[in-house]
Amino acid sequence: MTSRRAAGAAALRETVTETITRAALDELAEIGYARMSMEAVTRRAGVGKAALYRRWPSKDAMLIDLISTAVRAHSPADIDTGSLRGDVEAFIRDVVGALTHQLVSRIVPDLFAEAARNRDLADALRAAVAAPRRAAAAQLLQRGIDRGELPTQLDFELGMDLLGAPLFFRLLISRGPVDDGYIARLTNATLAALAAAA
Repeated sequence: MTSRRAAGAAALRETVTETITRAALDELAEIGYARMSMEAVTRRAGVGKAALYRRWPSKDAMLIDLISTAVRAHSPADIDTGSLRGDVEAFIRDVVGALTHQLVSRIVPDLFAEAARNRDLADALRAAVAAPRRAAAAQLLQRGIDRGELPTQLDFELGMDLLGAPLFFRLLISRGPVDDGYIARLTNATLAALAAAA
């Protein structure tokens, strides 16, 4: 069964939504969450206020929806290389790819800083960004246990932290470089830490 392309008014609405989405994310990356306004997005997108308010009642609602949609489009890969070492390295490379995306690297630190003051945004980021990554990490860890490569009494919360937190800090906080050598060293360190995380 082939999918039908939107036509007429539906296609126009889709195009307007895409234009607004680009404008909102560019505005967020350029000036940050606190200074961003619906009015600034309408100016950047070249649309009237009604076009935004028909879709979202507020800035928070708009950003939560757009970020959730963007993250779903770049959900973590289902990784199963057949070995824990291969899985950990592939997971690390997947996270690096997500966090080094030009727009993501500019907006995520600002959003997480704002989330400390905005519970709705914090909940949305947890659901859209953190939860899928942690679920993928948990699946990787369970496969490692099932293959006998990790202890059965593994601390899953700590294990999930070990798979993501170092890269988040490296790429979004300290802004350090991540090359193949760094990925190899981080893979070795993560494997050693996971073996001890029981």
